[in-house]
Amino acid sequence: MNHLRRLILKGGGAGGALACALAAGLLRPSTASAAEWNKTAFEAKAIADALKNIAASGAADSAEILIKAPDIAENGAVVPIEVTSRIAGAESIALLVEKNPFPLLAYIDLVNGAEGYINTRFKMGQTSVVKVVVKAGGKHYIASREVKVTIGGCGG
Repeated sequence: MNHLRRLILKGGGAGGALACALAAGLLRPSTASAAEWNKTAFEAKAIADALKNIAASGAADSAEILIKAPDIAENGAVVPIEVTSRIAGAESIALLVEKNPFPLLAYIDLVNGAEGYINTRFKMGQTSVVKVVVKAGGKHYIASREVKVTIGGCGG
């Protein structure tokens, strides 16, 4: 028998059973929970304002934050970055790019003892300094690294 046909029949049967259970009230959709969004920090146009809005204005420099990013990014639309925090008890990690129109790229809360590690891609409009802020024990720590961009990815 054709495996694709079997797969379609199984999927259709499961979907029908799920629809019946929903209609009968046996299953109820639950609301999704997400952390509050810090709109003012993400809408800040200057890096100092973004740092102030995440309460990291006086962050101390730290060699315990490792930033792995290319020295030269050929395409600013897709710049890979890997961040590892060796600071014990890291509570959050924020990624910022100085010369982007909106410097705050990401703010990640680390809960239940999650490892201080991020691996992602982001956009850069031009050559700039990438900053990583780690909050641990109620204090903020910062590390920086310059990334040169040959083709801008933020409309530049």
